[in-house]
Amino acid sequence: MRFANILHLGIKELRSLSRDPIMLVLIVYAFTFSVYSQAKAVPETLSKAPIAIVDEDRSPLSNRIIAAFYPPYFLPPEMITWSEMDAGMDEGRFTFTLDIPPGFQRDVLAGRQPRIQLNVDATRMSQAFTGSGYIQTIITDEVNAFVRRHRIEAPPPVDLELRVKFNPNLNKAWFGAVVAVINQITMLSIILTGAALIRESEHGTIEHLLVMPVTPFEIMTSKVWTMALVVLAASAVSLTVVVQGLLSVPIAGSLTLFLAGTVLLLFATTSMGIFLGTVGRTMPQFGLLIMLVLLPLQTLSGGRTPRESMPYIVQYVMLAAPNTHFVMLAQGILYRGAGLAIVWPQFLALAGIGAILFGLSLARFRKTLGTMT
Repeated sequence: MRFANILHLGIKELRSLSRDPIMLVLIVYAFTFSVYSQAKAVPETLSKAPIAIVDEDRSPLSNRIIAAFYPPYFLPPEMITWSEMDAGMDEGRFTFTLDIPPGFQRDVLAGRQPRIQLNVDATRMSQAFTGSGYIQTIITDEVNAFVRRHRIEAPPPVDLELRVKFNPNLNKAWFGAVVAVINQITMLSIILTGAALIRESEHGTIEHLLVMPVTPFEIMTSKVWTMALVVLAASAVSLTVVVQGLLSVPIAGSLTLFLAGTVLLLFATTSMGIFLGTVGRTMPQFGLLIMLVLLPLQTLSGGRTPRESMPYIVQYVMLAAPNTHFVMLAQGILYRGAGLAIVWPQFLALAGIGAILFGLSLARFRKTLGTMT
């Protein structure tokens, strides 16, 4: 009977979720458009930056510099006058404006050190920082090549043979796509489970459950397995259709092994969602708790920045978070093709953390139901 109760209560949860259009839209958005947009808009990437150039020299050297700016890093330069420069920056039409002064080529050939004015829109912080370095390198290379009449590269004293593994083209979309899926799995599993519990309280159906021959363990387990199943199915579709299909990100390892690790993460995060749902009795309170919990989990787990760059105390504390082990597991399987012989410590850690969170959430859930009776 206990298994039958868990099954029927879980089917009830799925029916309740199917009647909630807001949650359905959130699930579809989180695992499709959100993953795609995060992968394509990695902040450190300079892509199609708008640039305008004021050419007051009109020399072969200035024409050479103008021709060096082209996609995909920059949009084709827009030629403007000096009076239009400030107005274009104020209106946000240009991220960079370059002013080549008159007599620039003459001063370069005479051995002087002429200056080129570069105006940067610093409100676009990531492009401003990265693009300034690109522009400086481009201008320096073009001027040096013009002065020497040919491009010359001095042989380095040491020849460094660089081999890039797992992402040979250094495509940041590969990194951004997988990180986005990992973050959505964590976020949706906590939100869906906690919202399902709060929805029961707000609609008064939790009182109906209390008079039925079901135990708190059965009620909680039904919510855990149904919401975990929904997120697991959505993440599998996202990896197959969005990550592998639309973004063409290769999956090096076993997708089945990754989904098995996802099940263990969902066991922990759905239990966490139940715990937060018992602490925050209303959706606004639950939303505030979500922000306090999700931000540290996603920021300090090692997904966006390496754990090695964090303070030691943070590294040790975050070992108690399921996300930390899941990020290591996901990167090992999806990026490097790791097998179970390599990632079994993460599997074991996720199982242990999940069991602890499930026990704590069940005790809190029983206490909450006790106060209702």
